Amino acid sequence: MPSEESSLEAERRSKIERLRSRRIEPYPHSFPGRVPTREVAAAASRLAVGEESAHAEYRVAGRLRSVRTHGRASFADLVDQSGTLQLVLRSDVLGDEAYAAWLSDLDPGDIIGAIGYAGRTRRGENSLVARSLVLLAKAISPPPEKYHGLKDEEQRIRRRYLDLLASEDVRRRFRLRSEIVQEVRRAFDAAGFLEVETPILLPVASGAAAAPFVTHSRYLDEELQLRIAIELSLKRLLVGGLERVYEIGRCFRNEDLDATHSPEFTMLEAYWAYADYHDLRRLLEDLFERVAARTQELMPNVPEVRAATDRFRPPFPTLDFVESLERASGISRVADLSVDELRLRARAIGATVPDDSPPGIFLDKLFEHYVEPTIDHVSFVIDHPASTTPLAKRHRSKAGRVERFEVFCRSFELGNAYTELNDPDEQERRFREQLSARGEDTYAYDADFVAAMRYGMPPATGIGIGIDRLVMALLGATSIKDVLLFPQTRARSG
Repeated sequence: MPSEESSLEAERRSKIERLRSRRIEPYPHSFPGRVPTREVAAAASRLAVGEESAHAEYRVAGRLRSVRTHGRASFADLVDQSGTLQLVLRSDVLGDEAYAAWLSDLDPGDIIGAIGYAGRTRRGENSLVARSLVLLAKAISPPPEKYHGLKDEEQRIRRRYLDLLASEDVRRRFRLRSEIVQEVRRAFDAAGFLEVETPILLPVASGAAAAPFVTHSRYLDEELQLRIAIELSLKRLLVGGLERVYEIGRCFRNEDLDATHSPEFTMLEAYWAYADYHDLRRLLEDLFERVAARTQELMPNVPEVRAATDRFRPPFPTLDFVESLERASGISRVADLSVDELRLRARAIGATVPDDSPPGIFLDKLFEHYVEPTIDHVSFVIDHPASTTPLAKRHRSKAGRVERFEVFCRSFELGNAYTELNDPDEQERRFREQLSARGEDTYAYDADFVAAMRYGMPPATGIGIGIDRLVMALLGATSIKDVLLFPQTRARSG
């Protein structure tokens, strides 16, 4: 016995056959001249209740959400990117035969075009009175129930197109994500940075402590890796004389999926010659204040967004990495502990990184456990132990530290910045130290990058910001999957 969905699909397919028997193509090529539904709604709003204005014709198109029939008049809701508009379908305007045929052939979920004029119903509803309709795409599968949408979290992620179709809130969230990225671009463009594009496929993926995805080039007959960071490519551009560069692009790390991690994610990385991490911190403070204001402007009446963007209001607290870790953990002189002592401390809090990891990894795990959960407002964590960071310049006044800051919000990291190391011999030595540690969280040795540095890389600062996490923090989302259009998921079993 066919399921309810199967019988509905069969019924809709029969309508396609019926349409084609009447020489109506249910999937035409285009519908030119359409305007956003909000334009018709605005024109209708200027009319008196019950008034129609037949002198101006409009063409709108979108998805049919519902049809309500009342004898010789019916009302349909049409949804496009700009909003929802009521269509008034009347037999005296469409013609009796066409009116009856359309009511018989249309279903919720169909994409249609409507040509007509603005009107305001007796109930004050802004509408388009349809003179004619055009079927643009017959929906074979029925849409999700309009009032409840998709409630199954796995279905929402696996079939994001249905999640978008069913929920204006979801559509608004992803439009806002694009607006936030554009605001980030505008900020860096205004600061004189040049947007560039660098390779995703690399002989060696380095610039972060992460495992890469590996593929094979048939033409080159060699192994390539998908980039885990954009950093080293952009620093090569500093060597080449491009003094302020940034890129917003995809990175890939062969790691777990959880609330703040995805194997495929979007990074902003920016590098600034002749500046240091103090300069970059001031730039970032301005950027965060700017994107928060823009987010509030676009979603002014959403309590979750207001609460989230309030966290982005300066001044931003500053935490010294070592001092805050010692204060939260009660461990004295934590940066001076041996790797064996650090390993024991990390094991005591449940850290599972390999035993042969470098000391900086254990320090990071301790900080993650004791300090990060206490950070809610946007905060800067500064001046990390040198063992945590092989690509940063030694601190000019704090022995054993590097000039680095991380920015956190709601207990997770948003960005990571350095005064960049530009001594090629020191860089090579640190890479090799990492390799000798043999832990999983090591930086791959990029010999070509070291060779590039030998030509002279200017003093510089740089930052990486997780765009997905930034959007999470600004919108108050609890999972990175809520801000990725197509997040990675486990394959279905069976």
